[in-house]
Amino acid sequence: MPKTISTAELRRDFELELINETADMSRLTAVSDINRPGLALAGFFTYHPAERVQVMGRTEMTFFEGMGEAQQRERAEQLCSYEQTPCLILARGMEVSPSLLDAAVKYRVPILRTELSTTKLTGRLQSYLDKKLAKETLLHGVLVDVYGIGILITGASGIGKSETALELVKRGHRLVADDAVEIRNIADTQLEGTSPEMLRHLIEIRGLGVLNVMTLFGAGAIRTHKDLELVIKLTMWEDNVAYDRLGLDEETIKILDVDVPLLTLPVRPGRNLAVILEVAAMNQRLKRMGYNAARDLSEKMLKTMNPESFLD
Repeated sequence: MPKTISTAELRRDFELELINETADMSRLTAVSDINRPGLALAGFFTYHPAERVQVMGRTEMTFFEGMGEAQQRERAEQLCSYEQTPCLILARGMEVSPSLLDAAVKYRVPILRTELSTTKLTGRLQSYLDKKLAKETLLHGVLVDVYGIGILITGASGIGKSETALELVKRGHRLVADDAVEIRNIADTQLEGTSPEMLRHLIEIRGLGVLNVMTLFGAGAIRTHKDLELVIKLTMWEDNVAYDRLGLDEETIKILDVDVPLLTLPVRPGRNLAVILEVAAMNQRLKRMGYNAARDLSEKMLKTMNPESFLD
């Protein structure tokens, strides 16, 4: 089932004024895009996206009020006749044209009003809808913010995910979520992780129980949300497995149709996982800036084996 937002919820969150009290506030919004109905007011309804929230600014209202009364009523009737239209929002605290109000009352389309400018309204509304209607999933793991890189630590239960996160917090990094991580696709290639409300700020350490990270280490030790940029999978060390030693084989994992870089770290006594994750975060930042140490080494080795390449 797709996620939806009711017009009543939208009105509450944006503190909007309802003009027509008899409107149907249970109408639902299921798409994150918004629409400014300039073409519709001009009479072009062929591809009118009626399922979107309709925003009218000074441009649309000035154009609409410049029409004759009969034409105003005709366009208002067409604009408000769609049952799937969630609402119509007026920016800048503008007055509602009587013909538009009559059509909205007739079809019970909510007309909402705000003092925000059209630009600010559309920007905030787009961001709000993107987050509220984003695809989401719940993953088992620990999400931490290390040097500004959001790292999701995954692996089997008891392998040391939470202990590694606790050590990272002690070293000055921040915890986002432990055990359960809510992942949302807030943009085409952007994933955001957060903690379920019930588990926020909490971490479970076997032998100690549940700890409140914010109470123990302060507000600077936690984050409410963080973009996910790297997944590190912890596995038990196996002597007969050939692990990647250069880092040339770049793996990814698909989460909500987004490919995220994946590193597999074998765990055995004596390995300082917290330090390794810090280095992984710094290396990821370098890759983001265009430098890849493994690729650079490989190119140097190829040149060494082929001296003629220096003559090119």
